[in-house]
Amino acid sequence: MNRIVSGTGEALERRPARKVFGIGENQWKRFKKVAPSYLFILPHLVFFATFVLIPVVFGVYMSFHQWDILRPEKPFVGLDNYRELWDDELWWLTLKQTIEFALITVTLNTVVSLAAALLVKQPLVGRTFYRMIFYAPVILSVAVMGIMWQWLLNSQYGVINYLLSLIGLPPIRWLREPKLIIPSMSLATVWWTFGFPMLIFLAGLMDIPTHLYDAAKVDGANAWQSFWKITLPLLRPSMLFVLVTQFIAHFQVFGQPYVMIGVGTQFTTASGYYHWTVLVYLFETAWRWYRMGYGSTIAVGLASVILIITIIQFRLLGRRLQY
Repeated sequence: MNRIVSGTGEALERRPARKVFGIGENQWKRFKKVAPSYLFILPHLVFFATFVLIPVVFGVYMSFHQWDILRPEKPFVGLDNYRELWDDELWWLTLKQTIEFALITVTLNTVVSLAAALLVKQPLVGRTFYRMIFYAPVILSVAVMGIMWQWLLNSQYGVINYLLSLIGLPPIRWLREPKLIIPSMSLATVWWTFGFPMLIFLAGLMDIPTHLYDAAKVDGANAWQSFWKITLPLLRPSMLFVLVTQFIAHFQVFGQPYVMIGVGTQFTTASGYYHWTVLVYLFETAWRWYRMGYGSTIAVGLASVILIITIIQFRLLGRRLQY
């Protein structure tokens, strides 16, 4: 029997640790303390596993099979789908156009949203109204935005070409000229989405201590120097969040080419796929050509590219600065 010696020299019997459901008393107390937290996140975990985790795992599984939904047999093909993807010219074309779209859109979105955040942070008359106006396009659906910009950019009776005609410029085929398709969709997307990153930058700007700007003024710094030396470095966390989320979102562009141009639209020059992005190619492969296995391979390839770019962004902008 276990005994301990008290301060008076007497031997006292040590009580064995009590167990609840086979768990030690201390572990049971810790479990009861953290159990409510896990119960709160349990609904989200169930939905995440059901609608995200399981479909992702099953999609990867499908990519190793010749998964034709019209055939009962789903033979295992190993890496054949990935070899086909590596040699697929249409995959590389759509990936190039997706990267081009994402680079143009994210760059313009970041610049425009940061400029708008700096503007609406100033003590302007009607500042709240401007914030509402800048954010308002975000609430539109991609279908509404696409149809609206399809009319605005129409080469025959679009408003933008009409305004250009007033100053003597010829009409421009915004959504039919191969070199202008991606930039045109990017401009429409920036108008539609810059309101959300504007709010992120605005929150970051309001979190910067004002005494840093006061100290910079005392040292003789002008507004431009304060922006480069104080504002921009301290916005690094907000910048990282905006860039990561914007790249992930715009790499998955689908609605703009589908609504503004139409997937079935063909052009007379070259391949006729100048408006296709990776998700458009995935949609056509899986739901028009019924090649679910190869469509899953395209999805895995796109996810891999997004993951690599996200890691690079965290490497470049993940370091925090403190003043």
